[in-house]
Amino acid sequence: MDRTIGRDGAAARPPPASAGPPATPGEPALRHWADADAFALFRGLESSRRGLCEDTAALRLHVHGDNATDAVRRTGAAARARRALAGPFSGLMTVLGVLLAVAGSPGSATLVLVVAALGVGLRLWHAVRSDRLSRELRAHAATTVTVRRRPAPGTTPRDSEVPPEDLVPGDVVLLGAGDPVPADARLLRARDLLVDQSSLSGELLPVAKAPPSSRAPSSRGPRRRPSRAGSDDGPVTAHPALLFAGSTVVRGTATAVVLATGAHTHTAELAGRGRRPRPESEVDRGLRSVRRALVRCMLLAAPLVLLVNVEVSGDVRQALLFAVVVTVGLAPELLPLIVGTTLLRGTTRLRESGVLVTRPEAIHDLGSIDIACLDKTGTLTEDRVVFTHSVDVDGRPDPAPADAAAVAVRFQTTPRDGLDDAMAAADRDGSALLAHGLLTRVEELPFDHARRRCAVVLRDAHDPGELVIVRGDPDTVLPRCTRVARAGEPVELTASLRVAAADAVAGHRATGLRVVAVATRRTPLLRPLGAGDDDDPERDLLLLGFVGMVDPVRESAARAVERFAEQGVAVKVLTGDDTAVAEQVCARAGIAVTGVLDGAALDALGEVALARAAERTTLFTRLGPLQKERVVAALQARGHTVGFLGDGLNDVGALRIADVGIGVDGAVPAARAAADIVLTDRSPDVVVSAVEEGRRTLGRATRYLTVTAALNVGNTLSVLVASAVLPFLPLLPAQLLLQGVLFGVAALSLSFDRVEPGWTARPRRWDTRGMLWFMAVLGPLASAFDLVTFWAVWRFLGLDTPQEQAVFQAVGFSEGMLSQVLVLLLLRTRAGRASRPVVATVCAVVLAGLAVPYTPLAPLFGMAAPPPAVWPLLAAVVLPFLACVAAIRPLYLRHVLGIDAADPRRER
Repeated sequence: MDRTIGRDGAAARPPPASAGPPATPGEPALRHWADADAFALFRGLESSRRGLCEDTAALRLHVHGDNATDAVRRTGAAARARRALAGPFSGLMTVLGVLLAVAGSPGSATLVLVVAALGVGLRLWHAVRSDRLSRELRAHAATTVTVRRRPAPGTTPRDSEVPPEDLVPGDVVLLGAGDPVPADARLLRARDLLVDQSSLSGELLPVAKAPPSSRAPSSRGPRRRPSRAGSDDGPVTAHPALLFAGSTVVRGTATAVVLATGAHTHTAELAGRGRRPRPESEVDRGLRSVRRALVRCMLLAAPLVLLVNVEVSGDVRQALLFAVVVTVGLAPELLPLIVGTTLLRGTTRLRESGVLVTRPEAIHDLGSIDIACLDKTGTLTEDRVVFTHSVDVDGRPDPAPADAAAVAVRFQTTPRDGLDDAMAAADRDGSALLAHGLLTRVEELPFDHARRRCAVVLRDAHDPGELVIVRGDPDTVLPRCTRVARAGEPVELTASLRVAAADAVAGHRATGLRVVAVATRRTPLLRPLGAGDDDDPERDLLLLGFVGMVDPVRESAARAVERFAEQGVAVKVLTGDDTAVAEQVCARAGIAVTGVLDGAALDALGEVALARAAERTTLFTRLGPLQKERVVAALQARGHTVGFLGDGLNDVGALRIADVGIGVDGAVPAARAAADIVLTDRSPDVVVSAVEEGRRTLGRATRYLTVTAALNVGNTLSVLVASAVLPFLPLLPAQLLLQGVLFGVAALSLSFDRVEPGWTARPRRWDTRGMLWFMAVLGPLASAFDLVTFWAVWRFLGLDTPQEQAVFQAVGFSEGMLSQVLVLLLLRTRAGRASRPVVATVCAVVLAGLAVPYTPLAPLFGMAAPPPAVWPLLAAVVLPFLACVAAIRPLYLRHVLGIDAADPRRER
């Protein structure tokens, strides 16, 4: 298409008065145009049934921009860098590095900055990897759309193929079966139109669409009254005259006028909710609280130490170095690296299980989930309809209705939907294939929304006349029946038999089955159709019975629900489907429904009332996009950590505000972009496994942060007390950093270790109070044994002068390193052997740490080789310290990890 404005000859025509109407702003405008008559519609859009002129379309394209169909945007390098730099303690470590350089300790400064860079680099690598995974999940297909335009005013319109990006408000588009709907549009004409808009509304089956005033698609069928859609009732997607970008035409043809394109479509509005800032999760809040507690200690201790030392010694440089030592002693230097490594390990394990992680931090949030919100269609069920059985009017099994329905589907020329495929599968003995050789199709009356039934007229080669087979909603088929088949013989359909038929239908619907009535009629050769009732093939029907179909529950659904219950996770079902069907699916999946709330009742509740109702409700039905968001937000308001699984545009907002948004590989691009993790398998069993892995990963990170924070508090107390009596610093910044790095290397192996027994048995959260309590116990205990070491070195080894401080500090470094690493090994689990990677890493770290004072690296860290007498002293201090830690380990398990010390369970 030529986008040039003012092509040859354009100057001879008056320029357009404007670029056309603005893109329609949201649901109110869509509802307004949906109910407008054709004259007002085209006048408001400054268009006509003949389409726009090419020049007008080009001008509107320039004003409104491309009709961008993919709302997913690639994360830029700058955004990734900002997220990486925003990691915990990254800025603090950088500041400490600068202060150490100012204080004249370039070696220590370099070490601090390297550690900070490693943490930032790991977070950046995670961001790049997640962005690459998201791009791999996106599927782009090159398509075109048929649009009706005129080369110039007064010329004949022509239909041509243009890229969907070139559409503008006012364009007239032509759609057929299989075409994606490229923009929000209002129907002008439609024939047998069925549209799959499940990604927007959550409905399993395609929905019928028709303009505000239309006739039955076939002149052979009975006349129908104009359809009337209440523009203010229900979700906007339920309006039969509106088509929405992101849906697909399943059957029929349509002519429509474009109302909105690009970012102004209803689809873009839903997708845009996935780009809102994500609310802070439970894990984020817990980590932030611990970080703030440590930072407060640093901000309190460092200035105090600086002022006191300047006042006592008068040496500003020495005082600054001493203040930095205190700050370094409190800072968990390798926190970003350790947390990033545990996340990397968790990401790898989840990928092996069929879970792709797009936001690594979500793995920790998975461990905190106590409510899982699942969709019914495609998650608990298999996203398809299957034949179950067919019965007669009395509810007795009878193959005749299913056989007749299968024959009708065989001769159907319009594209099949899920119900058609299910009825075709009912032909188990091949009778429909045999009938194909004897019968020929005469005419077909396709399904439409007003009639809610379809019919096919067949001619039998061995039987004069014609056979009419009608299938459809029992409520519309039964009134057209005058006879019923009982025991293979036709009898009059009396009032009592009609009641029996209605009871049979109601009974099947109550069990969650989808019911289709099947009726036939033998007629003479039908004449060309006229307007009289005698020409209606859907009258005087013989009711054969009913065909039952069901959306089958996944085999793994019941097992997944049971495993969720074992993990302490409550399952709630959020669906756009009917209540009766959803209740039966829950029953077959083993979900005990304690309360039901549909969309209309939900809208009548305020936020406080909804929060109370949501907590005691299991099943939410007939929900729209905003209603799903409200349910998730209401559960969060009651203190729950919520995981939400969805795959459609109507799920994007809920995916974004949930603590963990869970998408699937086949989801729409906007839903995958809003999700934190993406399942390659829709089975809910995969979600359960992901939650278990999230708890293990959270347990490893919690253990490291708790132990290292407590030991760092001990280091700080030791330095503060010892400095009051020693004529030199008990430990230098470089020594504390090296001690922290060696401890961190040992902690890196925890990502390969088992977690504590019972840890995955229930939801886990960052228990800030328990962590701070344990810091207050273990920190002073570690400090007490450090001070004992300092006293013993001073008292028994006689290292009490500034000239001997290198040996003194080497002994203090060895004792601190040995104590910290062995404490980590001791607190890693209550019972069971450590995994081989953990044992190997701890042994290597201990040997390396003890060897440093005897290597050429010792002068770089301000240390000298201690005498042999130090080894009995270290044993005399470290072993009692470990015994004390073992004594308080039950308190650690109970108050920090929340595990009963008598719990016999074991973890993998």
